[in-house]
Amino acid sequence: MQIDIYDFDKTIVPFDSGSLFCLYCILHYPYLILLLPIAVPVLLTALVLMLCHIISFTGFKKICFLFVPFIPLEKAVKGFWDKYDNRVHKWFYDRERYSVVISASPDFLLEEIQKRLGFETLICTRHSRKTGMIIGENCRDEEKVKRLYKEFPKEEIEVINVYSDSLTHDKPIFSLATQCYHIVNSEKVPFNFNDVYNK
Repeated sequence: MQIDIYDFDKTIVPFDSGSLFCLYCILHYPYLILLLPIAVPVLLTALVLMLCHIISFTGFKKICFLFVPFIPLEKAVKGFWDKYDNRVHKWFYDRERYSVVISASPDFLLEEIQKRLGFETLICTRHSRKTGMIIGENCRDEEKVKRLYKEFPKEEIEVINVYSDSLTHDKPIFSLATQCYHIVNSEKVPFNFNDVYNK
């Protein structure tokens, strides 16, 4: 089966959906501000530990959505996409083949936009809807390829196009493609994998 792979944040949409969702929730559920005296020191401590390589990025990200138990999650997610689904790049609607979106963003946030956009497969970071905590690994870098091959046996798929804004983090999925597209200022810029990564 031939497939195309898409990153999500700053690729299909021009923003980081997880960060924007956090801001949306603070604006729509202002009582979350009461959590800031606890949340800010915890986040800053985790950030320092991550920068010192004491904890991983996944370890840091595990605490970023701990506000989830304090909001009506399903309502918040629908409200968020009601506001922002019109920001999806128009070229994404012109998909030619089976589409797989692979993202580090939370499953609870992207499952709603998958329904609205109608792409076939979503692979993303799994979170507990009760606690907001990450379940397993953050879906980025090499983890994207591992998760892809858990979903589809390697010998059963042929990756045609890969689209992403990040040349740094998405080298592993770009390496699978026949044609690579770097998303720059919301536009698709084709490039040759060897020209970029084997200089």
